[in-house]
Amino acid sequence: MSTRVLGLVRASHPEPAAAVVVVAALLAAGVGHSAVGVAVVASTVLASQLAVGWSNDLIDAERDAAVGRTDKPVTTGAVTRPTLVRATAVAAVATPLLALAGGPAAAACATLGLVSALLYNRPLKSTPVSVLPYAVSFGALPAFVVLALPGSPAPPAWLVAAAALLGAGAHFANVLPDLADDARTGVRGLPHRLGSGGSRLAAAGLLLAATVALVFGPPGPPSWTGLSAVAAAVAVPALGWYAGRAAARAGDRPVTAFRAVLVVALIDVVLLVANGRVV
Repeated sequence: MSTRVLGLVRASHPEPAAAVVVVAALLAAGVGHSAVGVAVVASTVLASQLAVGWSNDLIDAERDAAVGRTDKPVTTGAVTRPTLVRATAVAAVATPLLALAGGPAAAACATLGLVSALLYNRPLKSTPVSVLPYAVSFGALPAFVVLALPGSPAPPAWLVAAAALLGAGAHFANVLPDLADDARTGVRGLPHRLGSGGSRLAAAGLLLAATVALVFGPPGPPSWTGLSAVAAAVAVPALGWYAGRAAARAGDRPVTAFRAVLVVALIDVVLLVANGRVV
């Protein structure tokens, strides 16, 4: 049982899942949710992340086995496919049910984000519009958080746009370590069509655009904190990709580019919280 639980944790893509939940919880606190509201947001986002991560490993099981991915529990036998099917179904159903505590509009938005992410796993991952589900799902996240407030206020357009840009950038950065393996198994999403260099440029530009939207979108002049965040959005990805090249030369998977995205996301949310409520 302990091996199965550990395998489920590993199959959930725990690092990005935890980061997204933390970002959502911080954002919920920043827009004025009570402790209960923050808990509703965090639990909903966690269920959604689990459903997406588990379905991803389930769908990609044959591809991961073909390229010898020993870091995937389903390929090593730590978790069986039927177990992943059941776990994915439970998490997918739990997402809108938990979100209903924030109202029907919030539940609809959370469901949109989940469905969009599942559609990325299949069939959009290997199409020229592979970036679209990332933009939709990330954009739906702050919209859900704001709509879950009492009275369901409309989320600011600049906040949704910034999250969508961040999600699009995350897509390009997330695919970078797997370009070669994906090519061997026939995956041809937008990053694969742009290549490594084009994807790096796209990720850097989108991350910078997301931070600029957060700094200049709200009313009033930008703060020095905001301008510092813009500088960080330039420096952090560059450092991440440099570290990724060093990891690749050492024979490790160059995952630091995606970790740089998570750092930028956390910086952006801290910026929002420091600047006060956004609605």
